[in-house]
Amino acid sequence: MNEALKLRVLLAPDSFKGSLTSVQVARALASGWTRARPGDEMILAPLADGGEGTLAAIAESGGWEWQECDAHDALGRPLTARWLRSLDGERGALELAEASGLSRLPVDEPRAPLAATSEGSGEILRAILDAGVRHVVMGIGGSATTDGGSGLLHALGVWYRGGGSPTPLPGPIPDLATVDLAALDTRLRGLELRVACDVTNPLLGELGAAAVYAPQKGAWPEDVANLEAWLARYADLLEAASGVRARDKSGAGAAGGAGFGLMCLAPNLRSFELIPGVELVMQETGFDSRLAGADLVITGEGQVDAQTAFGKTALGVARRAAAAGVPCLAVGGGVTAEGAAVLAAHGCVAVPILDRPMALRDAMTKATPLVAATGERLARLVAVGALVADRQGSPA
Repeated sequence: MNEALKLRVLLAPDSFKGSLTSVQVARALASGWTRARPGDEMILAPLADGGEGTLAAIAESGGWEWQECDAHDALGRPLTARWLRSLDGERGALELAEASGLSRLPVDEPRAPLAATSEGSGEILRAILDAGVRHVVMGIGGSATTDGGSGLLHALGVWYRGGGSPTPLPGPIPDLATVDLAALDTRLRGLELRVACDVTNPLLGELGAAAVYAPQKGAWPEDVANLEAWLARYADLLEAASGVRARDKSGAGAAGGAGFGLMCLAPNLRSFELIPGVELVMQETGFDSRLAGADLVITGEGQVDAQTAFGKTALGVARRAAAAGVPCLAVGGGVTAEGAAVLAAHGCVAVPILDRPMALRDAMTKATPLVAATGERLARLVAVGALVADRQGSPA
């Protein structure tokens, strides 16, 4: 092996949901890799798909500082929420899940899918406006809500009437009669909002927000029917008030319909874009420039399976790596044949982190050493490959 051959390895994983953030995964891979190949250069570029972990991934790229504001969780309880502001004060970033996420609710607490509101996310966006920021990135994954973004819009000045009275905290009330945009925050006219979204669902129907995602948030079949009916009524009223037909657009059903609410808000903004989550995070973290100087890229996510084909981080990285001509590996807590095939189509080899049969709880508890061991194993395999290449290139 030519000892002068040192690699620049780009580590660009997503989080392992419920176990490690993307930052922790990248650091664990780097730790394991350097045990086997200490001379290689590790470039950490953790990613996210617009859900939880998006802020951490963006912050890790540098040039940002954490901010805090008062907000409320999905059930209206006060909390302190975090968001990011660029060092020059011009740009901001927030996650809907930071206030309105399912992870904000205690696991032993009964779910309240009919009452959950995205109001707190609107409060964070309002705080960003208060800070004078007008260029904002927003990730909308991981919500606990199915309110069509009505709470978020209410925090920005939209009012609703049901039963003849204003509704201070909007929810799926059956007698919703009016959606009023007259008091919408005028500062929104100067806002450039880019939304990171990792799903393509419409608002309504069998593939919509209520049918697909509400059961994951604690909704029973009768709750799903009530939410679907409420969303349909809400859509009629908000579309009429905004002049935007958005219910059938790709991503309208994201975050319990928050994608729809934001789309209807678009005419009142300076600019609006709904972008695949991993693509937007790559843009914000300067991924392409880092990839251009790499010899190898390693990505990963909690599960590399059939869902990987639907815009997940590992697929996004594999595509970029293939286009740039950079070899790519992926690690996953689990790797199915379907997931491996999706990545293999782009020249990426998927490797599971489990080295022996293990219960899920044990795997999640031991995630850091398992990921580090996988990083070391991959480095040793690369070293063997270099030895083979060196031998083949040697004179007979």
